[in-house]
Amino acid sequence: MLRLMPHMRISEAAVYLGVSDDTVRRWIDRGLLQATTDPSGRKVVDGYEVAMVAREHATAPGLPPGMKSSARNRFVGLVTDLTVDTVMAQVELQCGPFRVVSLMSSEAVRDLGLERGSVAVAVIKSTNVVIEAEDRAGA
Repeated sequence: MLRLMPHMRISEAAVYLGVSDDTVRRWIDRGLLQATTDPSGRKVVDGYEVAMVAREHATAPGLPPGMKSSARNRFVGLVTDLTVDTVMAQVELQCGPFRVVSLMSSEAVRDLGLERGSVAVAVIKSTNVVIEAEDRAGA
């Protein structure tokens, strides 16, 4: 069964790409993104295609409008790849310029309804975080 990719309005795509609505419209005009019309007559773009453009052009977006969270390590992005077997799955997100990969159960992927082009939020809680900084010892 052929499954259609999720679509989003131009304003939503702009949020996830970290650019203005007008920039998304220019990218459509230049052929960087393909637009179609939804049943309501509004122009929409394919979520997976937006994810692919995000890999090359986006800056990190903030939380979607109306959302609050206590999490500090939060990355909003688009699903760019899924590898799902019977028990486990690997989910790849493009969060602005950052690639985030998560391993989870296949059941969780199904429960969340994840697919290429879906909007998702990676929340990271870790007791082991490596911080790197400039070597100032020689300065």
